[in-house]
Amino acid sequence: MTTTDFEQPFPTGDPNDAFAQYFTGQSFNAPVVDSGVPVNNITFEPACRNNWHIHHGDNGGGDQILICTAGSGWYQAEGADPISLTPGTAVRVPAGTKHWHGAKGDSWFSHLAFITPGENVSNEWLEPVTDEVYDALPKNGTNA
Repeated sequence: MTTTDFEQPFPTGDPNDAFAQYFTGQSFNAPVVDSGVPVNNITFEPACRNNWHIHHGDNGGGDQILICTAGSGWYQAEGADPISLTPGTAVRVPAGTKHWHGAKGDSWFSHLAFITPGENVSNEWLEPVTDEVYDALPKNGTNA
């Protein structure tokens, strides 16, 4: 399957080259809203995932919201079980939470992503999700 075969309600966008160093595999980025609270549609090819990372912020800022719009993916906070993401699944990632998200091994995956506004909002990219950690996840779309 290619991005042109992957049906979703938002544009796939261009290759996410600006952040490629923080992803294992190919991702794509399509801005949906670019003012106020920016919202992006991020699309992941099968098995693509981003590195562990932490969103920081004060006074209500820095929470990340992920809303799965197509395909099937994973979200995992450090020390917690992975959560299966399918269309309509929404996850709130509190500021300061080390986490990662990406496609399942057998599926393309898209989610809308945005960060709640506040003060001192920033993103800290960390180490890649190892193949050992990723390969231990179910490939067929079920929860771990």
